[in-house]
Amino acid sequence: MSQSFNWNDLQAFLAVARSGRLTEAARAMGIEHTTLSRRIARLEGMLATKLFDRRPTGYSLTTDGMALMPRAEEMETGAVGILSSRADPRIALTGTIRVGTPEAFGTYCLGDRIGALSDAYPGLTIELVAMPRAFSLTKREADLAIALSRPPSGRLHAQKLADYELGLYGSPGYLERHGVPQDKSDLTGHRFVAYIDELVFAPELDYFAATVPGLDPAVRVSNVITQMSVTAGGAGLCILPCFMADSEPRLHRVLPGTIRLIRSYWLIHHSDLHNAPRIKVVSKFIAETVREKRAILLPSGGDKA
Repeated sequence: MSQSFNWNDLQAFLAVARSGRLTEAARAMGIEHTTLSRRIARLEGMLATKLFDRRPTGYSLTTDGMALMPRAEEMETGAVGILSSRADPRIALTGTIRVGTPEAFGTYCLGDRIGALSDAYPGLTIELVAMPRAFSLTKREADLAIALSRPPSGRLHAQKLADYELGLYGSPGYLERHGVPQDKSDLTGHRFVAYIDELVFAPELDYFAATVPGLDPAVRVSNVITQMSVTAGGAGLCILPCFMADSEPRLHRVLPGTIRLIRSYWLIHHSDLHNAPRIKVVSKFIAETVREKRAILLPSGGDKA
């Protein structure tokens, strides 16, 4: 190793790794993007490895970059801790963390709690990506991801957050026009709202195959929040998470004792980041938030149906 270590180069690495874009990272650091690029190149030269894949869409970490990330964050946290040893230790946690989540969980379970996390760790920038999709942790699409199942393979760490309940819902106006089903046999003449088949990002979202197979939805929608809005507007019946639909006064649950599905949320991060302080803190916060909301996640109790 012919070159001496430069802390500025490691800070440059962290900034680009977190933002995924050179210009954005340079702006955050208050330097020119050419300066930032030179620092990254110098660090790669010193380590004799490539830390980023550079693409038109942005910078993504290589395998060696992923391995360096937790070590760099430990050094960053230690450095900030030295400077802030006489202040509130919470400010020692700095940087950016991106949480990828299905839109329902992000909106109804995490959305109203992000402010509390930000208050507790003012040096931490939180990016909440709530979208109907799966997130690739290897490609750095998120630092933490909420998934509907445990990953079958890969260098990933997973913990189960909670089970949640889904039920069948319709608007009072729709039910008045078409009648309230008394059992499953009454569902044949009803309209249904469901996902667009080719846009279903997880098999756990194929609700109708597990409950009322053979029914062909009349309206298909790409995401669950819009499904709820369409259903509240009277388009038909829809299987929705109870933690969403029970809070919507324009919806009424149908056949609650007959149609009840249980699904699960899992919290996942890459194994290389397992010891990163920001991963530990935010994972604990999300788990505690979910425990506090258990009553709305499983309104009928914990037994699986």
